[in-house]
Amino acid sequence: MATVALRKVSKVYEQDRAAPAGGRAAALDDVTLDIAEGEICVLMGLSGCGKSTLLRLLNGLVTPTDGQVLVDGDDLGTLSHRRLQQLRRGTMAMVFQSFALFPHRTVIDNAAFGLEIAGVAKPERLRRSGAVLEQVGLGGHGAQYPHQLSGGMRQRVGLARALAVNPSLLLMDEAFSALDPLTRRGMQDLLLSLQKEQRRTIVFVSHDIDEALHLGDRIAMLHDGRLLQHGAPRAFLTQPAHDHVRAFFQGVDPARHLRAADLIDPVAPPSDATTAGVAADTTLGDLLSRLGQLTAPLTVRDASGVALGAITAASALRVLTRARGSHA
Repeated sequence: MATVALRKVSKVYEQDRAAPAGGRAAALDDVTLDIAEGEICVLMGLSGCGKSTLLRLLNGLVTPTDGQVLVDGDDLGTLSHRRLQQLRRGTMAMVFQSFALFPHRTVIDNAAFGLEIAGVAKPERLRRSGAVLEQVGLGGHGAQYPHQLSGGMRQRVGLARALAVNPSLLLMDEAFSALDPLTRRGMQDLLLSLQKEQRRTIVFVSHDIDEALHLGDRIAMLHDGRLLQHGAPRAFLTQPAHDHVRAFFQGVDPARHLRAADLIDPVAPPSDATTAGVAADTTLGDLLSRLGQLTAPLTVRDASGVALGAITAASALRVLTRARGSHA
């Protein structure tokens, strides 16, 4: 697993001299961001906000105008070309929106491509790529060609190619956005399942709110090149840090994403230890009927039965009001 950090990173592109601001445009503006090892961090924002530029900074395809990009403590801007190549081939891998498969190669040869570039002998790369094809549910399709596969299957090949090199850092640029909704959800669930088997640090670019809330351990929200908020997904519903964040998440149904732990009143003590209460991960949808009848604080307990706090009518109303986009 890799750690990733950006320290006051800016990236300015030269534009047409007739453009405003002296022909220069800032894709990223003074961004500081830490991504812990083993977490899925989703980069979100409108088109042109800097998401893809940030992702390309992380694999060294783009260099910052100012600041540092650190992977496992190594400043990418100070690495030799040879060391950066080694990092790309061993530590990190990338999955693209467009699948980027070679049409003249079989599925297994596509999956093995990164290993081939890394100089792995053919028997070993076929063994390893065959194993990851099994992982992504394509074990019986190694001899086929990309044109014989559905879009979802082609994206599974792209994911297998990335996983075959066993990267500690996986970069995914709108990886599932070209898929139909049902296939897209299946790929999201597959990614989460693979993440449980072998944790990697994943940076996932998306413009889809539901995808970000489903996948992300943390979300980083960008707007006009600036980082507006970085934190746990449900904090974007309950504690938006900026009007743009509030507006962006305003249409989200809180019943699908909030949990009992999100509704805890910070000043209300838990009820008596013998009270049954409610599990911390109980969904808001399952809680709604009880909240409507709440006359006393409702104790929230973790998986071991320890009381974390209590939900009151006031705390539930406050969180729900914020989640629906009000300024209350």
